[in-house]
Amino acid sequence: MTSRLRLWPIFQAGNTVSRLTLPGPPSLLLILVALLLGSVPGTAQDQVPRSMEEVHRLHQDPQAYIAMLENPARDAYQKPHEVLMALNLKEGEIVADIGAGSGYFAFRLAHHVGDQGRVYAADINPDMILHMNRRIRDLGVKNMITVLSDPDDPLLGKASVDLAFICEVWHHIENQPRYLAQIRQILKPGGRIAMIDFQKKELPVGPPVEMKIAREDLLRQMESNGFRLEKEHTFLPYQYFLVFALK
Repeated sequence: MTSRLRLWPIFQAGNTVSRLTLPGPPSLLLILVALLLGSVPGTAQDQVPRSMEEVHRLHQDPQAYIAMLENPARDAYQKPHEVLMALNLKEGEIVADIGAGSGYFAFRLAHHVGDQGRVYAADINPDMILHMNRRIRDLGVKNMITVLSDPDDPLLGKASVDLAFICEVWHHIENQPRYLAQIRQILKPGGRIAMIDFQKKELPVGPPVEMKIAREDLLRQMESNGFRLEKEHTFLPYQYFLVFALK
């Protein structure tokens, strides 16, 4: 997630972006990014750690950022299939992907909840929303809705989701207690929050250590804001994967 942006309306799959043209051939920028970075995992992280300045610059370049998010090399450590299986999603459930970025997880989530389910792909970056809307149209996805949200508020209805999914985003949110209060509002009774983020130590991927949140600090924060740890998964090599429920 990036800096504060003005609000845009909610976009619904297949209905909101009219007469969009398909992207043309890969730009020179994308080619250069691929050549310079080689095999690049997703979000704001690479095969080698980056400084805070480098991370922020990448967030300002939509094409390069999307290329990183969607690079197939990300799958090796992100293990998206295993993550989805661990979430134990049921058909018909409603999921909010908070900080969805390019839709790396959102489209997978939409597939798993089925036609009767729904995924809200929320992000504060309009370039990410536009990219996802194009993919929604081109893939014919019917159960995914993008939401251009506020940095302090996902802008979703009260008691509207079964699962809030937050992957590699929490360290970008400035007012975390306020955001947790908003998440409490959007969760249905029995709803859950799944949090995936990088371990706070030097790693071959991920943002600088000073940007990371330690697992223990996140646990304390969630406990003090009305959540309890329901389950922890340990199969991700560089990240913790925690599932919380309301107390």
